Amino acid sequence: MDEEENRFSARAARYVRVGTNVGAVAARVAGGRLFGMEQDSSRNAAELAAALGGLKGPLMKVAQLLSTIPEALPAEYARELAQLQSAAPAMGPAFAKRRMQAELGPDWAVRFASFDTAAVASASLGQVHRGVGHDGRQLAVKLQYPEMSSAVEADLNQLKAIFLIHSRMNPAIETGEILKEISARLREELDYDLEAHHTQLYGAIFANDERIQVPAVLPELSTKRLLTMTWLEGRKLLDYKRAPLEDRNTIARAMFRAWWYPFSHYGVIHGDPHLGNYTIFEREGRPAGINLLDYGCIRTFRVSFVQGVIELYKGLLANDRDHVMHAYETWGFNGLSNELIEALNIWAQFIYGPLLDDRERTIAQGTAPGAYGRKEAFAVHKILREKGPVTVPREFVFMDRAAIGLGGVFLHLDARQNWYRLFNETIEGFVLADVAARQRDAFTAARVPLPEESETSRTA
Repeated sequence: MDEEENRFSARAARYVRVGTNVGAVAARVAGGRLFGMEQDSSRNAAELAAALGGLKGPLMKVAQLLSTIPEALPAEYARELAQLQSAAPAMGPAFAKRRMQAELGPDWAVRFASFDTAAVASASLGQVHRGVGHDGRQLAVKLQYPEMSSAVEADLNQLKAIFLIHSRMNPAIETGEILKEISARLREELDYDLEAHHTQLYGAIFANDERIQVPAVLPELSTKRLLTMTWLEGRKLLDYKRAPLEDRNTIARAMFRAWWYPFSHYGVIHGDPHLGNYTIFEREGRPAGINLLDYGCIRTFRVSFVQGVIELYKGLLANDRDHVMHAYETWGFNGLSNELIEALNIWAQFIYGPLLDDRERTIAQGTAPGAYGRKEAFAVHKILREKGPVTVPREFVFMDRAAIGLGGVFLHLDARQNWYRLFNETIEGFVLADVAARQRDAFTAARVPLPEESETSRTA
């Protein structure tokens, strides 16, 4: 058995051990609740993080996601899990050759002018190699690890156990819909065919935008577990933390458009605003825009949900309670009392706050990137603990995650913008029927499934 096979065997053994350890934490919490024993939440959280930390797999993405949703987990758990790293060591050249042969056949190497069997990057589901096509183009080749479907299902079982712990601790929110949403998105990330279509969708959306570059997919060198794209040269976003304000603002405006324009015009968001998913391209030695990378976590929305997001903004801007209430109902929140609306408004005012303020400012005054949203989450926690629980709609999960992640990027850049004007320029002339028509046409052309329960046919 070679080194790579040994490492996969070790990974499988860890899943068994982790499942046992997570179960032990869950059993102790359940026993404590049953017999009225005091619980040491910090100890339980640390032990849970220790149990999960060895996996460095898909669940680490989940852990970091949950840390952005107020009360999805107890604060101690969210804090511990957010510190876990999602990166895994890359597998070696022998592994890469076997996987490439499995996906493209025994003559796979002759289909490239050159191919580097040493990975340039690795993550929880796979790793990336550089290659060159016979047409001279530089290529990024994303290769999925084997047996990742089993790994994802094992991770989702651990997530169920974590939520079971949470359900026994007087939760402020119900997590059933969150579990469904995370499960669906993680399973989608395994489908590189779908990722290719999402990449092509974004390529079409930004085809004429000089500020945003999207890689081109090479279908003839791609499979369900192998994705070959053009390589986009660029520098890391954090390289510009100390750049002149004008340069940082240029990057921020491109980032803002890359997120809000597809959502408001097509009902789709890039759901993983991780710093590693963007690089910066330059013209004449100055940052000109962003390379938008990695389309494994794309969330599509019903056009009525898009309308609800914009309605909520307008309701908050006008301080119109009925408008706000209707928007929450459109999102999928049900049975809201006045107290629960107050809690949601605290969070909405935080997310929308910079967009409601018609002046040049940073995204959050005096807040460090790692603390973005903590104060507001505490205030929400207090109300939901007393007046909840509330069921979080599925579509809220990645909308919230992406907004928090995007805000964190703006904080890293310390950008100063009139976010109000940027947003209103983006949604100017919003017409629901137009969004429905654009979504239908663009999704069909890129072979992306329309959102479930899509209302395009009823609103166009």
